[in-house]
Amino acid sequence: MRTKRRTTQLLAASVLGFTLLGLSGLSGTAAAADGPDDGVDVSVNIAPIVQPGELTMTVADNTGVTLSENGSTATARQFTGALPTVTVSDTRSPDQIPAGEYWAVVGQASQFVATGDASKTIGPEYLGWKPQLLTGSQTGAVAAGEPVSSVISDGTGAPNVGLQGQELLVSAANSADEIGTWQVKADLALRTQADVAAGEYHSTLTLSLFNQN
Repeated sequence: MRTKRRTTQLLAASVLGFTLLGLSGLSGTAAAADGPDDGVDVSVNIAPIVQPGELTMTVADNTGVTLSENGSTATARQFTGALPTVTVSDTRSPDQIPAGEYWAVVGQASQFVATGDASKTIGPEYLGWKPQLLTGSQTGAVAAGEPVSSVISDGTGAPNVGLQGQELLVSAANSADEIGTWQVKADLALRTQADVAAGEYHSTLTLSLFNQN
């Protein structure tokens, strides 16, 4: 399983401290000879603290997704909706990314359970999606995941596996090829048997950002 890891690097700035010691015991004549040009200019250049870059994922503010019936047939019920926009940002510099490292956003849906009747359920294998990259990739190093369908085929030819650990967004084999920010969305479709039990069902779709090299 891909494991999430953030590359961290601490850059410390060293500051030199100076203590100025007063000189005593000089004669009045010598003191009078001292001029302003005898002073010593003390300077220090303090470099800014550079924060290490990181790889992060955020989901647009939302109140959840409500699926509405759309595209049902005599043999299957279908309910559709849209996933909130997901953003992945990589602010690391190339030297902070190990060679061959890549990342992926993976979606995993829980079982749908009917409100008030836990005996009525719909498995995550009935929920599919079609990801769409909203931010262009200059090198093609970042791409949307492949569409997946419910185990009840939608006729598009997408794999009939449901949302059970499927990629929403993925980078190429080397994350350093393209550093930046990307956004992705996905159309969701729950496709069940025609005789599915009536009720209000709830599921949790967990999105995880994994990092691997």
